[in-house]
Amino acid sequence: MSSKAVLVIDVIKDFVDPEGKVPHPQAAAIVPQIEAFVAAAREAGAVIIWIIDAHRPGKPDWELAHVRAHCTDGTPGVELAEPLAALPEDYVIKKRRYSAFMGTDLDLVLRDNGVETLFITGTKTNVCIRATSQDAFEMNYRVIVPRECVSTDKEHLHVANLEDIDKYMGRVVDVALALELLQAEDEDA
Repeated sequence: MSSKAVLVIDVIKDFVDPEGKVPHPQAAAIVPQIEAFVAAAREAGAVIIWIIDAHRPGKPDWELAHVRAHCTDGTPGVELAEPLAALPEDYVIKKRRYSAFMGTDLDLVLRDNGVETLFITGTKTNVCIRATSQDAFEMNYRVIVPRECVSTDKEHLHVANLEDIDKYMGRVVDVALALELLQAEDEDA
């Protein structure tokens, strides 16, 4: 069993597809990098966890009270961006807050699988990536963010949040080094 997991956060149609509710071209641009990274992670035996922002239609929702409507559960907007696909051995976890830990069983899934190191990918760097990285750090997980596998729609926020994650919560590295760390013996990550 690997002590590593890859989280793919919100790489779904509402963020990636130009017809989605809140798309940005930077999200679409990272899909090929994430696809390749997930394939390498599977080869290395890492746990793959797809995190899906999915809000319940017609129900009270604190997040949606503060941002525009997006990612309504049961709509095409919450489907993984093509060509990404979850395999039966993967986990798919729905969330309704920025952090993938808030109100989900992510921590339990990670602990059940003996995971210690998280490779965090997806969108948006300044919102869901940062919130999940911060919570992961606070829960004693090692955080590694492959720079080419995260995005947001504002470059200055992308850069500033990656700097904060790298300084305070974990490591932000290029995808080549992330792949080396992924394939390294567990104590090296």
